[in-house]
Amino acid sequence: MKIHNIEIQKFKAANNNVHGQMIFKVDAIVTPKTPVEGIEPSTLITLTEANARVLMALLKAQLLEFDGKKARSRF
Repeated sequence: MKIHNIEIQKFKAANNNVHGQMIFKVDAIVTPKTPVEGIEPSTLITLTEANARVLMALLKAQLLEFDGKKARSRF
């Protein structure tokens, strides 16, 4: 497995595809990460508080789109 450090610089766009996935277009710095002996290797994603707030807003908007596409039950 390859592991990386991913630093989000800017969120540009978000959308949903037909397979129930969210797709985010971002500017990011991606650098390889050397595994540390005895620690499970993991890729790290870092972002500023401002970018975290943008991500939260984008996630909420995309989840509302998913909810809007769900079939309404009729009782």
